Amino acid sequence: MQTSRPADKYSPLYFLASVGAGGLNVTFFMYLMFWVKHPGKPVPVFEDIMAAWNTGSAAMQVGIAVAVIGIAIMAFLNLKYLFWNLSAFSKFRKTEAYQTLKNSNGETTILAMPLALAMAINGLFIVGLVFVPGLWAVVEYLFPLAMVAFFLVGVQALMYIGDFLGRVLTKGGVFDVTAHNSFAQLLPAFALSMVAVGFAAPAAMSGNTVVVGTSLALSTFFGVAAMVYAAVALVTAFNSMLHYGTSEEAAPTLMILIPITTVLGIMFLRQFHGMHTTFEVHAAPGETMVFLARLLSFQFVFLGLGLTVLARQGYWKDYVFGNGTSPGSYALICPGVAISVMMHFFINKGLVASGVVDKYSLAFWVLSGIAIVFQFAMVAMVLRLNRQHFSKSATAAVPAE
Repeated sequence: MQTSRPADKYSPLYFLASVGAGGLNVTFFMYLMFWVKHPGKPVPVFEDIMAAWNTGSAAMQVGIAVAVIGIAIMAFLNLKYLFWNLSAFSKFRKTEAYQTLKNSNGETTILAMPLALAMAINGLFIVGLVFVPGLWAVVEYLFPLAMVAFFLVGVQALMYIGDFLGRVLTKGGVFDVTAHNSFAQLLPAFALSMVAVGFAAPAAMSGNTVVVGTSLALSTFFGVAAMVYAAVALVTAFNSMLHYGTSEEAAPTLMILIPITTVLGIMFLRQFHGMHTTFEVHAAPGETMVFLARLLSFQFVFLGLGLTVLARQGYWKDYVFGNGTSPGSYALICPGVAISVMMHFFINKGLVASGVVDKYSLAFWVLSGIAIVFQFAMVAMVLRLNRQHFSKSATAAVPAE
């Protein structure tokens, strides 16, 4: 007998396994971000969490415990599948399959690697805030290092995008329009947006004017690049889908605009905060509420579109709950994670901040409960897909054996 697993037939889309776990890391951090007091700081740190644990109610302690355990587990899975993918991708580059990929529409799936790297950097920062005592005392020294890391990842992403666009825009007929019938080509925009939100973090947290200004400039560049690329890919892909229908295996990408919107939305919020604290540019809470409501509405529109097509095609039966496997299934995790995170921001930075909903009221917990339902549905999805793709199954031996 031999053992095999679907992940042994490698695709760069398996980097999305790491991205999904990293996104769930963020969803657990939302508990701490909005439920734990952190006076004088834009985010909670180890000391704030311990103070809330020591003085808070039993409910607060349960919330903190769930958050901390969730962050630890998802950070581990995030790095586990990142390192596995980096090793597998290194071997994959030496195969003929890689050369075939590089000369097809699927070349852009390679952008899942810088996406995962940027997600991991963001995730490690959360781990540092939650588990490292005294981190805030040296955080100003970490911001320049983080921006260097995001710059390197951003350059890598731009190089891969340059390779792809340089090939398809200079050689006529090499891009297969009939295979452009999904939103798979928006993956580069997702990678660029993840770099952008990472660059925006120092704008929200640093007290150094030069660091904040640099953060604002670089996050704006990568954010604008992401939006331009997404707009072009969206229009051309929708045209192809109207002609040829949606590719069944790539159907989950119909919801990729949901995580892109959340990531860029957080980038804008970080920029707004930096302009407020450093440059005295103020935005009213009501304006923030409407801004977030527009983003959330946009997300639910594409959630409805994606779920409609997936249901009509029988995708859930074939690739999630059935025997079929596709690495693109991991693209299902990011939309649920993104809506959960965006809802937490809309509730707390929008409704609560503008006085529409009282914090910890019944309405607050009902709305937060919806975000938590999305979150744990994606936790279940991650565990299901990991078992489906990375568990070994026995195969019959060939007669010669």
